[in-house]
Amino acid sequence: MHKPVVVGRPVDSRIMLVGQAPGDREPRLGRPFAWTAGRTLFAWFRGALGWDEEQVRDRIYFAAVCRCFPGKRSGGGDRVPSPEEIEACSPWLEREFALLRTELVIPVGRLAITRFLESAPLQEIVGRSFRVSLGGREADCIPLPHPSGASPWHRMEPGRTLLVRGLDLIAAHPAARS
Repeated sequence: MHKPVVVGRPVDSRIMLVGQAPGDREPRLGRPFAWTAGRTLFAWFRGALGWDEEQVRDRIYFAAVCRCFPGKRSGGGDRVPSPEEIEACSPWLEREFALLRTELVIPVGRLAITRFLESAPLQEIVGRSFRVSLGGREADCIPLPHPSGASPWHRMEPGRTLLVRGLDLIAAHPAARS
């Protein structure tokens, strides 16, 4: 059986982190979460699991609900992918999920979370573990808020406490300890 290859190296990860879509810089830099939100995300993992950015990238497979940069909004900032774009990309995510035999999926941000769970306020889903199914395959799901500087949710209560609780659940998960 062949392992999937990303940027010239085999991937052997049972953890999948799912974001919304690549930003405008990620395709040029060749890696997801390569800018400001990435610094915050990697700081979370360093604090909770002791993993630096390289270890996170080695141990977690990064995917996205929408595979291509959706473009900018007219008022600035990245545009949220349309339902048609999300639907067009959904077979890719399902195949990645199945191929990697994902045991733990970490959806980051509302759009990624709603790909796996019913829409609900973040305070009802962050800091909890769920069992989910995608493409007929089941895995544990521990949602996190988006680490963007545009949202203060993770920097104030109850977001701060729930984020720590979610990261603790990830650190204790068997897929993160192997």
